[in-house]
Amino acid sequence: MIEERMKELEISLPTPPKPAGSYIPIVTSGNLVFVSGQIPMESGQMKYQGKVPDVQSIQNAQNASKLCIINALSQLNAHFGTLENIEKIVRISGFVNSEESFSEHPKVINAASELLVDIFGEKGKHSRIAVGVSSLPLNATVEIDMIVEISQ
Repeated sequence: MIEERMKELEISLPTPPKPAGSYIPIVTSGNLVFVSGQIPMESGQMKYQGKVPDVQSIQNAQNASKLCIINALSQLNAHFGTLENIEKIVRISGFVNSEESFSEHPKVINAASELLVDIFGEKGKHSRIAVGVSSLPLNATVEIDMIVEISQ
């Protein structure tokens, strides 16, 4: 069970962050669920802000990417009441607020990918993109969206 695995990993899902704009956090189309971009909010506050590597270290950016995934999972859990209906993590898109010369975006988003595999096992393996951008909403260090397949 996913809940048991998350307890083993000492991960608890927070109340999902409220959208920072005019959108909804979850859209379902058939068996696919699209989770809007999640930023590293914790307890209503931005935990990681600024560019990698000048303001935030790669380690902090990796922690930010994990927090984005936890927030995405909290959105899914709030919407469906469970994570047990997740059949497959299909794709994540990771955006890293980075300095122009920074090129280790995959290293930052790897932390998110590894967390999903730690939680979901084979179901957590996914396709993805990891790109650097010149800015993100609220000066977030990382933003991640995801697509998951659910059972019906």
